[in-house]
Amino acid sequence: MGMNNFNYLQIEISGAAAWITLNRPEIHNAFDETLIAEITTAVLELSTKGDIRAIVFKGAGKSFCAGADLEYMGRMAQYSRQQNLEDASKLQKMFQTITDSPKVTIARVHGAALGGGAGLVAACDIAVSSHDATFGFTEVRLGLAPAVIAPFVVRKLGPSVAKSLFITGERISADFALRIGLIHQVESFNQDAAIHKRIKDISETGPHAVAAVKLLVNAITTQTDDEIQKATVSCIADLRVSEEGQEGISAFLNKRKPNWVPNE
Repeated sequence: MGMNNFNYLQIEISGAAAWITLNRPEIHNAFDETLIAEITTAVLELSTKGDIRAIVFKGAGKSFCAGADLEYMGRMAQYSRQQNLEDASKLQKMFQTITDSPKVTIARVHGAALGGGAGLVAACDIAVSSHDATFGFTEVRLGLAPAVIAPFVVRKLGPSVAKSLFITGERISADFALRIGLIHQVESFNQDAAIHKRIKDISETGPHAVAAVKLLVNAITTQTDDEIQKATVSCIADLRVSEEGQEGISAFLNKRKPNWVPNE
C-alpha cells in the first residue's frame, strides 16, 4: 500500500477503517512541513480505497495535536511573504483534502487540541473526545490568526462562537466543546468502543450516498472557495512577516511575554 514509509504517521487498517496516528509524541504531535505533507498524502491515498469507509485520526502520547511545532514557527518567521504563502497553501490543502475525502473522517481526541490541532478536529466529520481534552484557537496570543482553519471552524461552529474563541485565544473544556458542536461525544473510558460503533453504523450506509452528503453540506456552507482560500493564505502570510507577528513568535520561542502584554 506504500503507507508505511511515513516519518510522523502510523497507519493501521482495521476492518472498514484506517486509523492514522500522529506520531510525534515528544512535541505533542505538532505540525511541521513533513507532518502536513504526510497527512495530505495519506488521506488522498486512503480516499481511493473502496473497502475503507472511515479514516480515524488520533495522537500518540499525551496529546491529540498541539498546533504548530516551535521550530517550524521559528523557520516560518524567517521566511519571505511568498514562502509563507506557499507554506500556508500546503496547510490549506491538507484541511481541504480531509474535508473533500469521500470517506467519513473521525477525530479521536485526548489531551490538547490547540490551534491547527483544533482545526483538524473541526475539519473532521465526527469527533469523539475524552473528558480531559482541552481545545483552543490560541493563534492571537502569538500575534497571528487561525486563518487557514477559519473556514472549516466557522462552518462547523457558526461565526458568533468561532469569533468569540478566535478573539480571546481561550482554552475550553471537552464539555464546552460538546455544547458548541466542535465535538460530538465525550467518552473517556471507551473512546475506541464509541468510535467502533460509529464505524459499524457507517459500514451499513451507502458509500456513494455518504460521499454525496458530504459534498452537499460543503456546497451549502461554502462561499466561493477560491476567494476564501486566497483570503486565508494572505492573512497568515501577512501576519507572519509583520512586526507584531515577528515579535509574538520571537517571544514564544524565547519563553517571554510579547511586548503588547502589560506589565502587572
